[in-house]
Amino acid sequence: MNRMTPLTRALAGLTLTVALVVCAGASAQTAPDVALKLPRDLSPWGMFMAADIVVKAVMIGLVFASVLSWTIWFAKAIELMIARGRMRRTIAALSQARSWADAARLQNDSGSASALIRAADTELQLSAGAISPDGLKERIVSRLQRAEAAAGRAMIRGTGILATIGATAPFVGLFGTVWGIMNSFIGISKAQTTNLAVVAPGIAEALLATALGLVAAIPAVVMYNFFSRWTAGYRAQHADASAEILRIVSRDLDRGAFHERAPRRGVAAAE
Repeated sequence: MNRMTPLTRALAGLTLTVALVVCAGASAQTAPDVALKLPRDLSPWGMFMAADIVVKAVMIGLVFASVLSWTIWFAKAIELMIARGRMRRTIAALSQARSWADAARLQNDSGSASALIRAADTELQLSAGAISPDGLKERIVSRLQRAEAAAGRAMIRGTGILATIGATAPFVGLFGTVWGIMNSFIGISKAQTTNLAVVAPGIAEALLATALGLVAAIPAVVMYNFFSRWTAGYRAQHADASAEILRIVSRDLDRGAFHERAPRRGVAAAE
């Protein structure tokens, strides 16, 4: 509980350094220094324009990472909502199917559920003429598992970028802040003064990089966790669809519906 992460320690050290510099500037202020005023434009855009080229590059990279995170969010959210809706409709249709002939009509629909039905139907046709109930079920389960895994990989494609941004953006912003504070110290040395009018703008510009790093990282982490929960629910829907398919196949096996089913062309020729 008392252990601090490297990022927390770095931010704490940075805060202490900034506080010491500000206190030194305040204590060393003289009467002529009080008359000095801070630059007028301390808006985020003004601080960006006044920043060092390295700090500017860090800020641009963090803004790009933030835009990329939100783009992935909208694209994957729409994809997941459509896929889950199709899966719900297919599961409902499978629950109403009384035989495999009824279920097989759904394999031409779009969505990953139709891929499960096609996988099961392919195995049924390949196994026609030599059907052992236990062996057939094992082969269908194997095909369904591979189809589920493929659908899961397709759905999480791109979300790893969110995890990368969430893990690295604070450190990138911290690098920009450290670089900016180094330049501020150099400016203090050249000006030979610790007046706040000299110290504050450079520190503000440097801290803007850390702020942008947090702005990019926090939403990315939230989005990644959100997609992880949604993907887990999507995988559960695949498991429900697979269970429905296996129940339909099991019922038809008990009825002997597959014993008279002819094998596909090519399979019979190979035999």
